[in-house]
Amino acid sequence: VSRGADTRRYHAYPEGVTPTVFGFAFALSAPVKADRHAHPGASVSLAEDLRWERCHIKSTALLGNVMHFQQSVKEGNAETLLYNHQGEITEASSSNVFIIKDGKAFTPPLDNQLLPGITRMLVLECLKIAGIEVSEEVITVGELLSADEVWITSSGKEILPIVKVGDNQIGDGKVGEIWEKVFSVYSEQKFVL
Repeated sequence: VSRGADTRRYHAYPEGVTPTVFGFAFALSAPVKADRHAHPGASVSLAEDLRWERCHIKSTALLGNVMHFQQSVKEGNAETLLYNHQGEITEASSSNVFIIKDGKAFTPPLDNQLLPGITRMLVLECLKIAGIEVSEEVITVGELLSADEVWITSSGKEILPIVKVGDNQIGDGKVGEIWEKVFSVYSEQKFVL
């Protein structure tokens, strides 16, 4: 949804313009058995967030996100994880971030630095169903790099396990057991929640 198209180039909110509404749909794939031994995991880039301070607003003005994603493409990676000027993980160019440390899940708290993803919300529920303790709190770059598991979540990527961030191996460099457990729950729950 946008506020609509005006006939003049003017930055004030136009009055009397019909909003533009666009939607699309596709069939969900059938539940998939999670098998961490068959999943290679993904590598991601890491960069300081160059976007504006209103990332919680869903907008079609995504140049910063596109530039960050292009970095991952150039580096042969699946995504770019972002951190703010305090060294705290915010999100990725088109995904939310989760880490696992000592059997517990962490994800950055919702604020103006990240978009509250639909898949993020579903994964929070799946973690609870799977009996995994989860906390929404600040994650530093150091904590991310020393995590046992790292995941990114989005509608397109669902729950993508990360085995390498930049030049840093995550955990033992393999997809983790907790991902396998939570992805199994997610594969079922995405049809009912």
